Amino acid sequence: MKKLGLLGGMSWESSIHYERLIHEGVREALGGTHSADLIMRSVDFAVIEKLQARGAWNDAGDLLAREAQVLEAAGAEAIVLCTNTMHKVAPAIEAAISIPLLHIVDPTAEAMSQAGVKTVALLATAYTMEDSFYVDRLASLGFSALVPGPAERAEIQRIIYQELVQGIISDTSRAFMVSVIADLAASGAQGVIAGCTEIELLVSGEDISLPYFPTTALHAQYATAWALGD
Repeated sequence: MKKLGLLGGMSWESSIHYERLIHEGVREALGGTHSADLIMRSVDFAVIEKLQARGAWNDAGDLLAREAQVLEAAGAEAIVLCTNTMHKVAPAIEAAISIPLLHIVDPTAEAMSQAGVKTVALLATAYTMEDSFYVDRLASLGFSALVPGPAERAEIQRIIYQELVQGIISDTSRAFMVSVIADLAASGAQGVIAGCTEIELLVSGEDISLPYFPTTALHAQYATAWALGD
């Protein structure tokens, strides 16, 4: 089994979900008392959030690149960045390390391919929905994404940062998300990407009728398979 370095804390609610899923995947594959071989570095999300809000993405990339180097020096054989939004700075992290960064979009695109879905609704932080880094990687793999309008993006951002990252799960917010998904489905979305790890804590596949792609779960499965050599 290979050793994974988890770069998390953005937010810690989602990082805990990552760790649990990877441990469960290893136990399911190997049985008995097996668990994953992990090194965790959990950063203070308040620091990252301030850099996001200021648009200081280079500084955020430098910070996470240094933390990835710490994980590599500690023996990690691959890095799992436990957040969608901060994959915006994935190139800075990749440039700073000599081990693979297991990119979150790749297993998501593979799941879409297996489901026969070409166009998806992308629900995520405003940074992910409004920047091109996520949509462009999907496009390079042959897929397209639809995002909500400005007012809906602002409300999703509020739900993520003022509720979900603080552990608040609201039925009202769930209903709002489902209504946004319905609107995007009417515009041609064939599936839904939960493109923020915290969204999976609010919306599940049981809440919607379209194929659902929970990026945390898919990323964790991908990382588990990589660690096991599958």
